Amino acid sequence: MEGADRFWARLGPAERGAIERIATRRTFATGEFLCRQGESASNVVIVLSGHVKVVTSSAGEADGREVVVAVRSTGDVIGEMAAMENGVRSATVEALDTVEVLTMSGPRFVTLCQKEPKLSWTLSVVLAGRLRDVGIKWVDYGGGGTTMSRVVALLLEMAVQHGRHTVHGIEIDTPATQQELASTAATSRESWGRVLRELRAKGLISTGRRKVTIHRLAELQRLAR
Repeated sequence: MEGADRFWARLGPAERGAIERIATRRTFATGEFLCRQGESASNVVIVLSGHVKVVTSSAGEADGREVVVAVRSTGDVIGEMAAMENGVRSATVEALDTVEVLTMSGPRFVTLCQKEPKLSWTLSVVLAGRLRDVGIKWVDYGGGGTTMSRVVALLLEMAVQHGRHTVHGIEIDTPATQQELASTAATSRESWGRVLRELRAKGLISTGRRKVTIHRLAELQRLAR
């Protein structure tokens, strides 16, 4: 089930209930912003359903280029680090489809974590996993490797996080656009498309509208090395 290893799914009924008592449910339509880079970090958000993209931009970039650093979905927590540090948002978060969330005051969330040991421990586990993933992505996406290996590494990550097993293979819904996925893999949209065409020609994957199906996982894994 999607989100089974994420923050919300790791919590027990008591911890979920404690959060729900201090949180408000909100719904965001496709294209709406949950928060913007540079804003004061006042809220922590837990995604109950839907997908959001996390985007950063550099004021020094002449072309105003934005980079998609992550796609978050059901069960993910957003904004917890900025809330703990009482800082500003380091990224913009935008809804990729209809998104339902729990949103709560950052200080109240921090206080709750201090009172609930399991909640604090679960958050630590999630943050440790994200730090590990950042290190992997630095090598796989930004720090080296061929365009093929970076694109394949992203496809494999998406398969682990969002894939579902079917008779045809592992199907992955991709609410992000081709440009956004290409940015995440540190490549251009043209190069992203070229690699997908090569993988289709080899029979390793097939693609549809915002969907990728992996047919031969073992061979795809070898291309990521």
